[in-house]
Amino acid sequence: MIRQLFHVVGPALRRRLTAQLLVLLGYSLLQGAAFVLVVPVLRRLLDGDADAAWPWAWALAGVALATAVAYYAQQMLGFQVALAASHRLYHRLGDHVSTLPLGWFSGEQVGKLGQLAARGVPQVRSLLAHLLQPLCTAVVTPLTVVVAMAFLDWRLALATALGAPVMYLTYRWAMSTVARADEAADKAGAEANDRVVEFVRSQPVLRSTGSGPRGRALLESALREQDAAGRRQSAAMAPGRTAFIAVVHLAVAAVVVVGAALGLDGSVGVAELVALLVLVVRFAEPVSGMAELGGSLRAARGALKRLDEVLSEPPLPEPAPPGRIPADGSLELRDVRFSYGAGGPGGDRPVLDGVSLRLPARTTTAVVGPSGSGKTTLIRLLARFWDVTEGAVLVGGADVREVASETLTDRFSMVFQDVYLFDASIRENVLLGRPDASDEAIEEAARLARVDEIVARLPQGWDTPVGEGGTALSGGERQRVSLARALLKDAPVMLLDEATSSLDPANEAAVQQTLDSLAGLRTLVVVAHRLQTVVGADRIVFLDGGRVAETGTHTELLALGGRYAEFWRERGRSQDWRIGHQDPEPARAPLAVEGSA
Repeated sequence: MIRQLFHVVGPALRRRLTAQLLVLLGYSLLQGAAFVLVVPVLRRLLDGDADAAWPWAWALAGVALATAVAYYAQQMLGFQVALAASHRLYHRLGDHVSTLPLGWFSGEQVGKLGQLAARGVPQVRSLLAHLLQPLCTAVVTPLTVVVAMAFLDWRLALATALGAPVMYLTYRWAMSTVARADEAADKAGAEANDRVVEFVRSQPVLRSTGSGPRGRALLESALREQDAAGRRQSAAMAPGRTAFIAVVHLAVAAVVVVGAALGLDGSVGVAELVALLVLVVRFAEPVSGMAELGGSLRAARGALKRLDEVLSEPPLPEPAPPGRIPADGSLELRDVRFSYGAGGPGGDRPVLDGVSLRLPARTTTAVVGPSGSGKTTLIRLLARFWDVTEGAVLVGGADVREVASETLTDRFSMVFQDVYLFDASIRENVLLGRPDASDEAIEEAARLARVDEIVARLPQGWDTPVGEGGTALSGGERQRVSLARALLKDAPVMLLDEATSSLDPANEAAVQQTLDSLAGLRTLVVVAHRLQTVVGADRIVFLDGGRVAETGTHTELLALGGRYAEFWRERGRSQDWRIGHQDPEPARAPLAVEGSA
């Protein structure tokens, strides 16, 4: 755990953490020495030699004073290191995740980061400020006592030392038992939290479908399981804690029995025996405290492990400065193969398998195909959300792995189906595309993306807060704000993944006109399921099973009569389905579903 702690706090705090541990070690040794000095004081007092006890009493007082000073020093240093580590950890997490591939930020990983920020960092802070001291004292102080006892009476020291392995094994058993219950309780708690959020967010669906009772039943079931897991956790803690405390007291009792036997046969004097048994009792005190620390130590150890995992994630490799500079906005994929790995959505199965494409600068390319064909993956590999498994992705003739991240980011503006807006005003969210943009540029981007219509209708206009994630706006409005942000950035390459999916037909047509106006000015790569939005593209790429099945213009691909033509006909038939009136018949309902080709 200490090794992990050093890695997590980072190089900047290692010297201060080392100083804290050294002061803490000194305090624990001094505390043990104070316990040991009680023996000669008691021995001489019980022998009736008060004069001989005074030197030892003064030594005890001096060590006790030094112990108090060391305690204060380690406490203050512990608080300082804990606060500095807490501050530093937030920065380390932020700095590190900013270097990770964008593809790393799945929903699961984002949730993990939220947990680490909300609970993990405070648990590490608590470890440094409150837990290290009793942990070190519970190990070093008893060890000091046992070593000193070896010089006073090796038999009692041996009897005391023999109990240590039993106490250690009992403690490990208790912790492993509780760890399993902790894991189950954490899982049940996460499930309950998910069900609460789901129940709140799904109210429109539950009410419109009359499924309120089922939604409540799922929530109540998760809450019951959380409650049951909490009870099992408490039940698992009791036996282990009781067993550990019992073993500690049994070990002390065994030493007392050994001491009594030695006293009865005259091997140890009564005064010396009483003093030594007092020392044994002091030995047990810090060890018993370990039972109280179990839960907090487990939580801190788990937080350290999770922080260590995130901080150990390899960053996206960066080229040696200054890196290559793309010559233009052209894009190219050379025999690209890519899979997400065992933990990804597609497992080890290749999502793209031998894809080669060249997209000249200032052309419009539409990427279409059935679900799961690799369209979104292709778009995100162009922006280097991940590095390809095999092959190469080039921008302006330069391999993206040889282009600095900032340079590459400047070349792209992106609009995706899942839009996220910050909890700020509409203006501030649009300005993220180019913070130094003029009011005229903002208004022009807003006009092209039809955001000006949203601003004109809202009472606070540009200063309207959009809420966390943009929840104050509709899905179509969020997408238009995102599009305005991308337009304002004015990058030479624009990637759009279902950028008009949440728009109504009128706004979709308007935005499509905007995209058409960009033709010849920027390199556009568009993924769309609505094929009417891609018919004017300079080139259509049809993906199927992670491979390029066909390429060409809309007219060429229809004339080819292949997969694209079949796909076009299927989409045309599905879009022509409608609910209409039929002539009523006596035994039939007046409404029926009819379709036409």
